[in-house]
Amino acid sequence: MESVALVFAGLAALLHVYIWVMESWTWTSPRTRATFGVSLEEAEATKEMAFNQGFYNLFLAVMALAGVGAFVGDEEAVGATLVFCGAGSMLAAGLVLLVSSPDKARAAITQLTFPLVAVVLLTLSLV
Repeated sequence: MESVALVFAGLAALLHVYIWVMESWTWTSPRTRATFGVSLEEAEATKEMAFNQGFYNLFLAVMALAGVGAFVGDEEAVGATLVFCGAGSMLAAGLVLLVSSPDKARAAITQLTFPLVAVVLLTLSLV
């Protein structure tokens, strides 16, 4: 079960790296604007905020990946802590999006599913 949890933590991290690319580097592109449902005008007005938010997503991804690496490297307590912090924050952010913007439920569920599975399975494997 630990291995599956770590795979899902890795998938969550990869998804958040992709989100970082979209928010920080391709925010005003037609494809990214379509993904986030923003007009060119909205994207231009929010590109500094999106750039910063993208780096939040990158840092969460790095934290989760560092946790996977530590866990695999026999530093289970450190690894679990980092996975719980990184994936747990991803999960919490997805829940905030779901509650605050129900019209973005699909995006929220996409954002929170991998970290949810990682957190639940890692918790069960450590109990």
